[in-house]
Amino acid sequence: MSRVVGVIVEYNPLHNGHAYHLAASKEAAGASAVVAVMSGHWLQRGEPALMNKWARAEAALLAGVDLVLELPVAYSAQPAEWFAYGAVSCLARTGVVDAFCFGSESGDVDALRSLAERLAAEPESFAGLLQAELKSGAPYPAAYAAAAAALTGSLDAARALAEPNNSLGFHYLLARERLGADLEPLTIRRVKAGYHDAGFADASIASATAIRKRLLDADGDRAAALAAIEPYAPAATLRILSREWDAGRAPMHWERYRTPLFHRLLTMPEERLAAVREIVEGLEGRIKKTLPTLGPEASVEALLDALKTKRYTRTKLQRMLAAVYLEHAKDATSGAALRGGAPYLRVLGFTEAGRALLSRMKREAGAPVVTNVGAAEPHPLLALDAAATAAYALGYETSGPDDWFADYYKPPIRVGFSGSDAK
Repeated sequence: MSRVVGVIVEYNPLHNGHAYHLAASKEAAGASAVVAVMSGHWLQRGEPALMNKWARAEAALLAGVDLVLELPVAYSAQPAEWFAYGAVSCLARTGVVDAFCFGSESGDVDALRSLAERLAAEPESFAGLLQAELKSGAPYPAAYAAAAAALTGSLDAARALAEPNNSLGFHYLLARERLGADLEPLTIRRVKAGYHDAGFADASIASATAIRKRLLDADGDRAAALAAIEPYAPAATLRILSREWDAGRAPMHWERYRTPLFHRLLTMPEERLAAVREIVEGLEGRIKKTLPTLGPEASVEALLDALKTKRYTRTKLQRMLAAVYLEHAKDATSGAALRGGAPYLRVLGFTEAGRALLSRMKREAGAPVVTNVGAAEPHPLLALDAAATAAYALGYETSGPDDWFADYYKPPIRVGFSGSDAK
């Protein structure tokens, strides 16, 4: 039987580097089909996606993915540990994926896997080292890397985990160990553009960070923005982005949610804020004290700048704001609620080859396959996904019930059927 490779993605937006990763992943795995687990509307760094999940799924299918599954929002807008855990559990529960492939700065899967195997049980000594680093004021990613280096006695561990793609790849491998997932891990070395590179240094490969910056700095000039990123993204991405921009559904960013977000922050009492995931160590009080000091602009950007410290990075604070806006309570999205792994496999889109995979999954998957949310067995995490869609749609230039309740009405995107690009 042909092999299937899994990838874990956000495609925010899908660019030439992603297209390279897709082709290289298929080659490395000897695979004939690709399953992507993709974040929905709210991303791992606590940001709204540039385009909605159906538009990004369409771009993925046109770029060579065969089946796109949504990572539940309870996992997607989380730190690396839970983001990775949810995504790997989705791939494992398809019952059809043989391997998964991720990008990394090192290109060395064996070194990352060895570290993951050592830390999978999280020995008490590691927990103590991690807490000590956190108490010193280090942000969580740096504290984790330092604790890993102290436990292993290897500075190479700290150096490896200091790189964003290495760190995420390590957490995929950690999740694989903890889940006992029978998936072959593979990695492709990241080329030409680093994860955080904000400029266009290469002729054809740029980071998603650089592409988003150019789009969001466009000041409404769609033509100029799309022309600037044209060398760095597939034609299908550009076409879909142009369509969504014309419809007032892109590019999405935090300032589009300023009014509903600030409504939450201003009206929720401190005790309710304290019950929201990501709000720790008295951050609820700090938020309330900061709001009156923001000045006449009072933008989301100004709030993030005012709250940011060495300990609380922008990413941490964005995830906190996402949790507040989406009203993700600690008890509903805690480790205890998420440790069981993905409770369903939500289908966002597929090709003809993907349809064959879906047929296999209906027999072999370890979780219900959801193609119609309205007909699916109710689940608290699925309800959070639907609510996240409504919250996301409020940022469109105009929105209505078709947008707010799209999860219940919109069928999976289909590409390559009957001579039609997408349906």
